[in-house]
Formats: sequence, structure tokens, C-alpha cells
Amino acid sequence: MLRLILAIFTGLVGAAVLHLVILFSIPHFSNRDAYTRAEFQAVPNRFHLVDKDGHRKGGLSSEDPFMRVAVCTYNVEEKPVRLSAFGAVPFWSIAIFDSASNEIFSMNDRTSAGGELDILISTPEQSGAIRKREVQALSKSILVEANRNEGYAVLRTMVPQASFLEEAERFLGEATCEPAPLK
Repeated sequence: MLRLILAIFTGLVGAAVLHLVILFSIPHFSNRDAYTRAEFQAVPNRFHLVDKDGHRKGGLSSEDPFMRVAVCTYNVEEKPVRLSAFGAVPFWSIAIFDSASNEIFSMNDRTSAGGELDILISTPEQSGAIRKREVQALSKSILVEANRNEGYAVLRTMVPQASFLEEAERFLGEATCEPAPLK
């Protein structure tokens, strides 16, 4: 009987210690989610190239030698955000995530119209206003509704050989991620 009580007591103490360790370690890991690391990259509404050693600096990293990656954080609370990029790269893809790192949209150059990137991220209310007004400047944009105001977009392009690096970095460097007018 004494052994049973001792085993139960040891189990309860062990469980309590384990829960305390988990509870106190949450702040250490909570700032390591993808959205927080994307925010760390730099200013919002602008694509920034991701470094190969970004994880050492607390940001995002790109370890694939055949891909170059850029990230942009956005906030659509006031205005929709327009993502666009043009260029002659062998392949590009984009994924859009909300602040909880849930993917809300993705596409690549093979599924886009004419191989060009032109996306408008907006709240459902803003999307309704855009559809009602039939905004001409945004008529060819793909409309993506975001249920959360904040998020980030990850734009990738392929670099199959070193000779493609300059064009890939130009493509990513000239990509835009900026608030769009509703007029």
C-alpha cells in the first residue's frame, strides 16, 4: 500500500514539474513562429530577400540552393495590399499566410494569367467594395480574401544554375507588396 501511495505521489510530482517546464518554456518558443520571424525581417509592405543564414539572426532562412526566397508582411486593416512581380525567371511560386501561419492562398507561374503575379489581398468587406465599384486598375488582379488583417507572403523563384541568380534576385527585388487604393 505504501508503494502504491509513493508511486502515485511520484507521478503527480513528476506531472507537476513537467507542466511547469512547459509553461515556463512557452515564451521562449512563442516568438519563433513563422509570422514573428517574417516580421523580424524588416519593414512591412515590402519584399525582402531571405538570407541563407537568417535562422541564426532570428529571422527566416532559405536553405535550398536552387531557390531564392523573399518575404513580405502585410496589414489589410486600412487598405487592401497588392502583390505583383514581373520578369523572366524559370519558375516562381507564392504562398500567402495569415498571422497564425495558416496558408490562405498559393499559386505559381504555371497557374497564373500570362505568368505574371498580380494578387490583391483584402478583407471580406473590402472585397465587396471592390466588386461593387469594379475598380478598373484592379480588374486583372486575383482577389484573395483574408479573415485576419495581418499576414505574410512568401515569394520563391528557381535558380537552377548560377547564371540565373542575377535575374532571380532582380525579380524578387522588384516585386511589390504595397497598399492598393480602392478608387
